[in-house]
Amino acid sequence: MEPTTSVIARLGVAQTLAWGSTYYLPAMLATSMARDLGVAPATIFAAFSTALIVSALIGPAAGRMIDRTGGRQVLVATSLIFASGLAGLGFAQGVIGLFAAWLILGIGMGAGLYEAAFATLVALYGNRSRGAITGITLIAGFASTVGWPLSTFMESHIGWRGACLAWAALHLSLGLALNLSMPRGTATEPPPAKTASSPAAGELATSQRLASFALAFVFAATWFISTAMAAHLPRLLQAGGATLATAVMVGALIGPAQVGARILEFGLLRKIHPLLSARIAAALHPAGAIAFGVAGAPAAALFGVLHGAGNGILTIAKGTLPLVIFGPHGYGHRQGILMVPARVAQALAPWLFGICLDAFGAKALWLSSSLGVAAIMMLMFIRQVSEPAGR
Repeated sequence: MEPTTSVIARLGVAQTLAWGSTYYLPAMLATSMARDLGVAPATIFAAFSTALIVSALIGPAAGRMIDRTGGRQVLVATSLIFASGLAGLGFAQGVIGLFAAWLILGIGMGAGLYEAAFATLVALYGNRSRGAITGITLIAGFASTVGWPLSTFMESHIGWRGACLAWAALHLSLGLALNLSMPRGTATEPPPAKTASSPAAGELATSQRLASFALAFVFAATWFISTAMAAHLPRLLQAGGATLATAVMVGALIGPAQVGARILEFGLLRKIHPLLSARIAAALHPAGAIAFGVAGAPAAALFGVLHGAGNGILTIAKGTLPLVIFGPHGYGHRQGILMVPARVAQALAPWLFGICLDAFGAKALWLSSSLGVAAIMMLMFIRQVSEPAGR
């Protein structure tokens, strides 16, 4: 079965809703939440970071369930979980209610964001999922473009609590309907293992372990970079000599650069191996950082565009690389395991990079650039290690 535009569109819209109402929620509502609940804004982001850790722990189990049943049931369940967590957040009266709501949202994020969508596509289309994965990220790449203004609009008219409850209602209506409309996938659990005495089986297992370690590192490094830049880019650029107006302008370029790169991946780059496109993408942040470090403020826009483009393609790579390297069998569970370090890195990135930025200013880019170079080196050593498959 080939991917259909209808399935890609429905899942893409559902992902836009999921990302806009969870990952992109605190940026717009944290100040109002903190003021109303009588806590510091940092407490709101601490609860959000806790949700990211929970999502890392939930990911492998959710992926295994998708492998066994297809993604429809899991995605439907996450619509209800997201709605429950957002409703709990809207009714929270203190720190306990705040953290409890984000714990629920963390469960939904671990079972209902990109990794689950990618695994659902693999359950439906197997090795033919690359284009569909790109299509999903192309649509959901507008999650912040839609989510931030919508959250701001609702907060200004019905308050942050009303905004959370409105997002919950959208999950119970639009999100639930979209996920219920998804086709039922087929199982993609791993095939029976070869006998341990087989030299080929032992060599394959070793290759898979090494590739898994390398890929987990790549995902953790690139998610650290992405999250650190999302949290600190304006301040970083100003530390490097850019004005506030320039920093805001560069920040506005990130989204279009990501989407533009995904369109390029959907067209020209889909003809090359995902490993090559991932290596090119991983090099873009260090290249932009070098330009900014050498030229300063005049190169700020170039840095923003290169970083955004690399991040856009790497988001796709997180879905396609496990598929082309290991094959479709057991994709969901493997994807969940591979993303555990990335989710932890994502949770720690704002804090750790913030410390480096406070201590070293724009030279903190040495940290993110070094991680980017290390990711490229890891990608150079990865090769396909899947067994022949009939899908």
